Amino acid sequence: MTFFTETWIVFARSMRLSLRNPTWVIIGLSQPILYLTLFGPLLKPLAPALGTANAWQLFVPGMLVQLGMFGALFVGFGLIAEYRAGVIESMRVTPASRTALLLGRVLRDVLVLLVQGTILTVVAIPLGLRAPVGGVLVALLVVALLGAAFSSVSYALALNLKSEDALAPLLNGVAIPLLLLSGILLPMTIAPKWLQDVSDINPLKHIVEGVRALFLGDFGGSTTVWAFALTAALVAAGTWYGTSTFRRESS
Repeated sequence: MTFFTETWIVFARSMRLSLRNPTWVIIGLSQPILYLTLFGPLLKPLAPALGTANAWQLFVPGMLVQLGMFGALFVGFGLIAEYRAGVIESMRVTPASRTALLLGRVLRDVLVLLVQGTILTVVAIPLGLRAPVGGVLVALLVVALLGAAFSSVSYALALNLKSEDALAPLLNGVAIPLLLLSGILLPMTIAPKWLQDVSDINPLKHIVEGVRALFLGDFGGSTTVWAFALTAALVAAGTWYGTSTFRRESS
């Protein structure tokens, strides 16, 4: 079989498992929708202070990045269950490409994120979101790539740790600081100077700003280009870490 055929087989199997038990998909989508409906309206009176006429153009891009991060960062728990069931052991005796074993799963996660992100954006329209269609589509692509990076890392960590008790605190310990220092909920421009300086080292902050720029129709500005570059770097690093771990654990 070719590499693409092997990837498709892994993708199709993973998608069937998701469709049979869509709990994670529903949970992953419900949280940002709750933020939209329960927290988003609080930003409308603050729109002038935030430097925008439409607070949803700030808030929805942040929710998309949050979805890309949290929707993909915890997929490794499913791989731990497969490891205990002997699925990973079975992979070791197959000639399938180890990269395909990872990529098929990541493609499933990316597709789920795209569906979730599309639904989230559509739900935000009647709430007041106004954004160019082209900017929204490119933003969804950035979120999908970001999800691919986090998904690869999550699977690699799961194979290394092989324990939910170890994986859960590690992921939470990384995700919470990334969330708080990314400006997802509120722009970091309103934060104290010292907090802005700390957040500058967080790549997610710059990605969030780039996605917000896309929602304003800015396709070629430095903020957008910087977001693309950081997203590409995260995808490259995540894919390298994930594939190297799969090769080592499945050899």
